[in-house]
Amino acid sequence: MSVDTPRRIVLLRHAKAEWSQESDHERPLAERGRRDAPVVGRKLVDSGITLDLALCSTAARTRETWKLAVHEMPRRPRTVYEERLYEASPGELIALINETPDDVRDLLVVGHNPGMHAVADALSDSAEGDALARMHRGGFPTAAFAVVAFSGTWKGVEHGVGRLVEYWTPND
Repeated sequence: MSVDTPRRIVLLRHAKAEWSQESDHERPLAERGRRDAPVVGRKLVDSGITLDLALCSTAARTRETWKLAVHEMPRRPRTVYEERLYEASPGELIALINETPDDVRDLLVVGHNPGMHAVADALSDSAEGDALARMHRGGFPTAAFAVVAFSGTWKGVEHGVGRLVEYWTPND
């Protein structure tokens, strides 16, 4: 793919998790999370996004969110469970995105807040419609996702490189 190849990054926060006696890393999805995760998968399909690669945090709630969401998709993308996504800072998230292979056009990152919100905001120099205003106003609730489009290489992803083309929450 060329340097001018249009690409998309989908930043998905895990669905609602239970507060339990488990370690934070092992917290499972709550009932609401188990309902919302398949809806996310259907919404991604309806959006016309064909994922080539999914990077998913190793936390139980992110793995469960992805398992339920991907079940709704006609084609399962290659999935990498990445320990570095758990509690990653925005800089660490961008560094992981920079490692994406050049043959990937659409990348999904399943992670946690505040990182997902911060990276969506940092990468988005502009937005379609009121997507950026809605994201700033509503925060980045569980099961929300943002789609950032850009042209260029994955190594070139940095602050302000993209355009927020979609922001969705389960309450939309």
